[in-house]
Amino acid sequence: MWDGMRYHTLAWELKQRFGERLGKLSLDGGFTCPNRDGTLGRGGCIFCSAGGSGDFSAPAALSPDEQIEYAKAHIAARYQSSRYILYYQAYTGTYADADRLRSIYMPAALRPETAVLSIGTRPDCLPEDVLALLEELRAVKPVWIELGLQTSREETARFIRRGYTDDVFEKAVYELKRRGIEVIVHLIMGLPGETKNDMLNSVRYIAQLPVDGVKLQLLHVLKGTDLYDIWQRDSFHVLTMEEYADIIADALALLPPRVTIHRLTGDGPADLLAAPLWSRDKRRVLNTISRTLKSRDLQQGKYFQTESKYEYGFDDIK
Repeated sequence: MWDGMRYHTLAWELKQRFGERLGKLSLDGGFTCPNRDGTLGRGGCIFCSAGGSGDFSAPAALSPDEQIEYAKAHIAARYQSSRYILYYQAYTGTYADADRLRSIYMPAALRPETAVLSIGTRPDCLPEDVLALLEELRAVKPVWIELGLQTSREETARFIRRGYTDDVFEKAVYELKRRGIEVIVHLIMGLPGETKNDMLNSVRYIAQLPVDGVKLQLLHVLKGTDLYDIWQRDSFHVLTMEEYADIIADALALLPPRVTIHRLTGDGPADLLAAPLWSRDKRRVLNTISRTLKSRDLQQGKYFQTESKYEYGFDDIK
């Protein structure tokens, strides 16, 4: 079903929709975050580095056009693309007034080589005028909104200083989906204090919502973050590769087959990564996950039992 894979890969999805592989350009729109500027807090979530999740983005000092050309050159050594996903990754990509956002995103969407406009943001940073702008952009090019849920466990959400409750997340999903905008959710596996069942409960939670894609992210302990200080002081358990592969295999089995898997692990900046060091070998991690799926005879959707009640109507999450 997915070119011989046991899960719904992004590569397969892009091939079906666009007929080719798309390059992804990581960009920085020059935003900050309400969890950094004092509106909600300072310092961001406890795992967030100074780059605000945009450690691999093009330099913010460059103009928007220069950033795109810089990012193109950065990926050119790995593969050639004629069309691109423009991914505004750093900080909170809708944390500005609608006029400023339009000045950044509309020219990007109108570029002929832009296939998808992807924006990372928070669910509490989607006011009505911004939602209207996203709907306007969607009429030009497909728009993906990436929401960092990380966990559905409220106790953990408070501990990591996420800054919003699950009902705010659900409301954002509803508002985006009723405007025809695709939603990708980020989950972190291995947050301090969470059991395997806690992690899988977060997967079960999003499996019952009308999300289009998921990024399953390994917890990285990065130097210079509050999480790093906690890890040095308390030495909380960091997942082994085998534990992580086992959790991911179960997570995939719980997700509906229609959901695109945008990520199964992640990269931590080499100069900042303190743990787990095994995550540096991304190919080995992905191979371990593949072997685990095969050995346990699992594939995406195997244990997904009921279609979401929100699939065709959102009345319960207004």
